Amino acid sequence: MKHRLTLPGGWPALLASWITMASAVGGLPGNEEPDFAKVAAILEHHCVRCHNGGAAKGDFSLATAADLFASEFVVPGQPNDSHLIDVITPDGDQPPRMPQNADPVPAEAVSILRDWIAAGARWPEGRELFERSRADATFWSLQPITTTESLNASATTASEIIDQLIDERLAADGLTRNPPADRRTLIRRATYDLTGLPPTPAQTRTFLKDRSPEAWSRLIDRLLASHAYGERWGRHWLDVVRFGESRGFERNVIIHDIWPFRDYVIRALNEDRPFDQLIREHLAGDVLAADDPQSTIGTAFLVAGPYDDVGNQDAAAAAQIRANTLDEVIRATSEAFLGLTVGCARCHNHKFDPITQADYYSLYATFSGVRHGSVEWATTKARQQRTARLQPLQQDQSALEQQKRELLTAILQRGREHLQQHAEHWPRPPVDRRGTEERFSPVTARFVRLVCESQDTNANAATGFTIEEFEVWSAPASPDDDPQNVALASYGSIARGVARRIEDFAGAYGPQLTIDGSTGARFLAASTTLTIELPQPERIDRVLFSSARDEERPEHGLFRFVAEYRIEVSDDGQSWTKVADGSDRQPVNQGPHLDRRLRLLETTDAEQEQIAAIDRRLRQTRQQIAQIPGLPTAWIGRRVASDAAGPFHIFQGGNPQKLGKRIHPASLHVLNPLRQRRPGLTEADLTSGEFYELDAGVPEAERRLALANWIVHPANPLTRRVLANRIWHYHFGTGLVDTPSDFGFMGGRPSHPRLLDVLANQLQTSGWRIKALHRAIMLSETYQQASTFGQEAAKIDADARLLWRFPPRRLSAEEVRDTMLDVAGRLTREPDSGPGFRLYRFLQDNVSTYVPLDQHGPETYRRAVYHQNARSSVVDLMTEFDQPDCSFGTPRRAATTTPLQALTLLNHSFTLDMAGALARRLQAAHPQALTEQINLAFALCYGRPPTEPESESCATFVKSHDLVALCRVLLNTTELISVR
Repeated sequence: MKHRLTLPGGWPALLASWITMASAVGGLPGNEEPDFAKVAAILEHHCVRCHNGGAAKGDFSLATAADLFASEFVVPGQPNDSHLIDVITPDGDQPPRMPQNADPVPAEAVSILRDWIAAGARWPEGRELFERSRADATFWSLQPITTTESLNASATTASEIIDQLIDERLAADGLTRNPPADRRTLIRRATYDLTGLPPTPAQTRTFLKDRSPEAWSRLIDRLLASHAYGERWGRHWLDVVRFGESRGFERNVIIHDIWPFRDYVIRALNEDRPFDQLIREHLAGDVLAADDPQSTIGTAFLVAGPYDDVGNQDAAAAAQIRANTLDEVIRATSEAFLGLTVGCARCHNHKFDPITQADYYSLYATFSGVRHGSVEWATTKARQQRTARLQPLQQDQSALEQQKRELLTAILQRGREHLQQHAEHWPRPPVDRRGTEERFSPVTARFVRLVCESQDTNANAATGFTIEEFEVWSAPASPDDDPQNVALASYGSIARGVARRIEDFAGAYGPQLTIDGSTGARFLAASTTLTIELPQPERIDRVLFSSARDEERPEHGLFRFVAEYRIEVSDDGQSWTKVADGSDRQPVNQGPHLDRRLRLLETTDAEQEQIAAIDRRLRQTRQQIAQIPGLPTAWIGRRVASDAAGPFHIFQGGNPQKLGKRIHPASLHVLNPLRQRRPGLTEADLTSGEFYELDAGVPEAERRLALANWIVHPANPLTRRVLANRIWHYHFGTGLVDTPSDFGFMGGRPSHPRLLDVLANQLQTSGWRIKALHRAIMLSETYQQASTFGQEAAKIDADARLLWRFPPRRLSAEEVRDTMLDVAGRLTREPDSGPGFRLYRFLQDNVSTYVPLDQHGPETYRRAVYHQNARSSVVDLMTEFDQPDCSFGTPRRAATTTPLQALTLLNHSFTLDMAGALARRLQAAHPQALTEQINLAFALCYGRPPTEPESESCATFVKSHDLVALCRVLLNTTELISVR
């Protein structure tokens, strides 16, 4: 898509604006000729957006002098012979050929280009043209954070400053804040806000009785000190950093050991760990404290997103997949911490924000050593202790294995010396996956079986082979009789064998496939035998079996076949007689299968006893090794030095096969004021953290640490603004910037710019501890105001962005589920942690399937933050209430209203179970006292007593139905799942 920029005043004003902008961002060197400044502005506006070094259409670029003159697109001194002039000049009544899908180059601009070419088309050395982004270094979010010195001196606390700035903005539109909310509303609002759970009746009574001025602040401190605070706000952060517990993409395999990152986030928030430290740990925790698992787990952030593990044998495709993987890390990092869509600069310079391709690939170089996967997650001491226990056992194991290896080598050597004699007994060719036949003397049998002794891809394995068809042929009674395949399901035969099982596709690899009369689908054996039961005894003399009869590439690994085997028959399925085997066939290869054959033929009885004795000792040693617990693992990812070695280049058009100029790990150029002002950099500049530019040979760990330090440096205006805005967003439902992960040109503009900087400064003042910011916001009168709707105010500010009222909200998906468990008395409020629970059944073959559970058992009665969320999966109740797919970061959740929400909440078995549990709780608390049961139900669900009409209506309903039905109604009310 081509984006046109039009300004008042026509083309001359546009040209002047480009020249001014170029000067502002350092793109117009002081020694550049003014004429070329005009030329550059014309080319950048009309041409370079398509024809540039990053993504040149038609493989043609106008970005540099080399590009322009090498193609003879411009012939210095000869404008009439220059193709550039030709394509931008109208041909009679026909419009110019370039630019396509855009306004023509104005005649005045064409004249400037003609004069420039006629004068020799001088191009300043080293100058490269870029399409200018819509925003530049003067954009609001890139400016230094302002101080609060200009605010009213009467506002002495952060809360008072918040109220002052909110009131000033309201007054500008003739609005005022609502009066304070009642105390029941406040405790419910604050408790859900900070913990995601309703207040208990006892907590509500205590707060209502406390009339001291400090009651509200004490409530906030109590909630911030609860374990539930980290669970609630941890869920917010996990949304932002796209935390999921499956790999995504086609296979979407579940990840069993990334849950420690979730517990780490919850613990860090409860400890009020400085958020700049948290960010550093996310990007370089393994560098900051390599021997501290509680720090290294933070770097699971890097690999917490979706990961394509399908693999590809094509080098170009593999490079593209790798580029996509790092792109996901770059996007997650830049959006979560900086609020910038750096990923948009992957194929070309950012169209809207001052982010270049060089910026993008500098981050690519920074993250280049990161690979997804599980690693041991333990201290050096724990590793050493385990090694000390393992080492003597492993030495014993190695000695035994060496002893066995020497014995087998001697046997094999003897066998090779006798190879010629043995080979004389192997006249037949090896087995053939396209069809292997065995003939034998006619025999009458009802059961026929294939016994695998060795499969053709692993000489030491007798399982894992495949059979697509197994034919058993009748022996003709006379020359005129035609033989018949009697091993067909259509004939009444039955095939039996243990197959690899796929839960969601029963029989996918079952033995029935061997007698269905068709090729293509295969029995995949999980045991050593395939047995065919005929409908009645048959006189037979031949079998034919295959795994790749009609395949173009029978050698493919999918078609594993038997290598050594025997054919047996039986009358009763109990007593078996061998009628054929493959011992007289040549081995399938001259390697492992030949060696196996020779060892079997040459091993003496004494040697066999010796091998058995060694095997017994090996089993004992291996059992002892297995009894030593392994070290825990975590999905932190691996660091691969060879991947980070470089050199690194811009990928032109985002294509790894088209390398552009070389780049180095560095911070974003637009936030490097020193580098813009002077070319020479001192050591102090490079180590201050205000910006960084590293040599290509710097270890990848230092690159990530430099990035982390730059992101949280006090001179970086984005990180604190973005974090402060996120906290405001979760308190009020909408941030001061309503696009929490996009502070660029296409994002929202701050509704209260000065307030945003106040909050960012508060973060700095509190040492990046966010609990202080919670207190400042929640102690403000703005937060404590009522949510009462005002019709006149709504005409001016319908969605209450200016906060003339507190914005009411529906509970999130997790809060809905947790609330139902809590009021029913089934949710434990004790601190939780560890592996998550599942509200689905996980099924895996080449791909993974997540089947929602119809029944949610007691083992799932934990807070929803501990659910093992898989990507692209559906979880009943929570999916309906807008739980996001964790394939992407979710800085702002949707809040929809759909019929499916009402249907699920009313009819799901979970609701019915919770209604029954709530009824039992009420009856246990007040046996035979219906009025007290109703009062308690309202206190639990709504934090208030029922009105007299409500109490009477509920009592009548219970008498007509029962208490469980009433509880079901209460769990389906809007008031239960709303905060106002």
